[in-house]
Amino acid sequence: MSKQQLILNVSARPQTGRSASRRVRKANQIPAILYGKHTNPEAIAIETPEFVRLLKSVAGRALLIELNRKDNSSKALSFLQEVQRDPITDKFLHVDLQEVKADEKLEIRVPVSVTGESFGVKNQNGVLEVATHTLRVRCLPKDLPPVIEVDVTELKVGEAFKVGTLKPIAGVEFLDAKGQPVVSCVEPVGEIASAAAPTAAAAPAAGAKPAAGAAAAPAADAKAAAPVAAPAKK
Repeated sequence: MSKQQLILNVSARPQTGRSASRRVRKANQIPAILYGKHTNPEAIAIETPEFVRLLKSVAGRALLIELNRKDNSSKALSFLQEVQRDPITDKFLHVDLQEVKADEKLEIRVPVSVTGESFGVKNQNGVLEVATHTLRVRCLPKDLPPVIEVDVTELKVGEAFKVGTLKPIAGVEFLDAKGQPVVSCVEPVGEIASAAAPTAAAAPAAGAKPAAGAAAAPAADAKAAAPVAAPAKK
């Protein structure tokens, strides 16, 4: 599986706080923070157009990002941890980047990508359900997969891929419970409902009187009406 790494230019942000963040946004930049296990949090700023291009390149995948500091020759390896946006204007408010080390394992959520056409969908009128859209993994940066591919070609109605049955990826450890469903093929909801309808219709409503001319059902604790056989005469 091919690994990709993106590059993002950033600059130092000497001042923090709401007022300073507003000034950064007015300058068409996004306030951001870089933090990691072995370094103190670093306040940085990202040019908005460049960040938009970065997001288009990421396209929902788990990719490493190399940060080029304009005022510092040192570089940092990171990944997007969180992107905050204004719920009304949809403008970027803040970005969190987590620094990683090339020789140290990281924990990250990786998107699930479904490939192939399920046998159950194609031949059994089934419906594909994706129960888990991201999976937590632990790996070295060099082994990070952009997505977790799940080939559903052989999946039949009533079957499911769980975390424990996914195809192993070299150097990658799945952290979610092994029994957690990822992708399943189920019967259409309409067919399930129609199959259950006759059973529901056959059961009379509680307290309902029997129809005219119908024999009343015996009480649950009533004895059988069959006559007891008389003892044979000697």
